[in-house]
Amino acid sequence: MDLSKVEFEALVAEILRRLGEDPEREGLKRTPTRVAGAFQWLTRGYAVDPMEIIRRAMYAEPHESMVLVRDIEIYSLCEHHLLPFFGKAHVAYIPNGTIVGLSKVARLVEVYARRLQVQERLTDQVADALQCTLEPAGVGVVIEAYHLCMMMRGVEKQHSKTVTSAVRGVFRDDPKTRDEFLRLVHGGLSLV
Repeated sequence: MDLSKVEFEALVAEILRRLGEDPEREGLKRTPTRVAGAFQWLTRGYAVDPMEIIRRAMYAEPHESMVLVRDIEIYSLCEHHLLPFFGKAHVAYIPNGTIVGLSKVARLVEVYARRLQVQERLTDQVADALQCTLEPAGVGVVIEAYHLCMMMRGVEKQHSKTVTSAVRGVFRDDPKTRDEFLRLVHGGLSLV
């Protein structure tokens, strides 16, 4: 359901009223406009085809060793409470004749993160997009994130971090490859 900016602002004003606030008071007058703009920005990933990001930056290259982009900052919104979660993604793949521009790996993470999400799905979507488009020997994705829906409400556990992983191809089937990936993700050095 597409809402116009005016309709979205009216809904935010109604939420403010239902919270017992006056959307016309000085501090809140522009809040509906700001919230509408913020949600448009925070969910801009819906307007982008993630596969196209990869396709536009694929290059034939005989490289056969692991490529890892580590510590990609992520900011997303939990689809259950519309509260932020944030952290880092670590994405690796082993090329099979084709590589992708490094910035596109970060861009891919960004596109999926800028949708209403659960961390588990986000992790799988990044792995599946790389696996389906590049057809590498394998893909590994680890995401570590803090969820404000757990920190600010509910159980209120301030230091809990959620870690999810998705492995495809040799990252799933070869223990040595998976071990190298996990050591590199956590700052260790490869045995190579």
